[in-house]
Amino acid sequence: MDKKVTLSDLMDAKQAGRKIAAVSCYDYTTARLVARAGVDMILVGDSAAQVLLGYENTLPVTMDFMVTITAAVRRAAPNVCLVADMPFLSYQTSIADAVRNAGRFFQETGAQIVKVEATAAHLDVVKAISDAGMAVMAHIGIRPQQITKLGKLKAEGTTAGLALELVDLSKKMVAAGASSLLLEGTAREVSKIITEMSPVPVISCGSGPDCDGQILIISDILGLDGEPKPKFSKAFAQLDEPIQRAVGDFAQQVRSGRYPSDEQCYHIKPGQLEKLTAMLTDLH
Repeated sequence: MDKKVTLSDLMDAKQAGRKIAAVSCYDYTTARLVARAGVDMILVGDSAAQVLLGYENTLPVTMDFMVTITAAVRRAAPNVCLVADMPFLSYQTSIADAVRNAGRFFQETGAQIVKVEATAAHLDVVKAISDAGMAVMAHIGIRPQQITKLGKLKAEGTTAGLALELVDLSKKMVAAGASSLLLEGTAREVSKIITEMSPVPVISCGSGPDCDGQILIISDILGLDGEPKPKFSKAFAQLDEPIQRAVGDFAQQVRSGRYPSDEQCYHIKPGQLEKLTAMLTDLH
């Protein structure tokens, strides 16, 4: 991809009916491959807490950590549309904190959009960040940062009443200044209504094919984790076994002395070993 994908490009894609391909990933090496594959967007999500660090939920990651990994992804993928995830307590404490922390992503990482897990209580946060000149993706539907309050995450918009609330919330988010929406775990029929009504791009995370784009976590795409997956997840490869096999072959060759071979070693320059031997002899 020779040209940087911008929010304007995503708007053009929505209007033209071109689907947006987005991936969540968290490190330089993986992001290089994802960018070369030609995706439009990378989200550096707070799901790094689980995927990279092994936590049970997304809550433990900090602003400093998210800034560090987002900057790494930008170095690897200079031309994708880069979205940075606002972690837990980076925007809930005050409007000033929200704007300041959002600004860190734009100043320190090269992100083009910040994502906020948003309820109606966060409309002022979305508006403040937007008013400060920064693009905001409002994340509605299932909100993983609410796990301790809810106890369990479940599909959203599955009754008429809940669906109406979600449709209304999506409209309010756009009115508050959201430049895009991410719908997670929302009933397909409701996601379709929201997408058709929304003037901004709507990205689906397990919310059906009728949104403007789709996002999955890279480890799920590659089949790298044997843990149970949500219903919407799909592995497009099964790389667990090949990776384990490669590392196992490495360990076996190390133990048997077959790796490294002499051809894989650096060597002292001709004639220098004799000089070194003489020097060592003189030392004794």
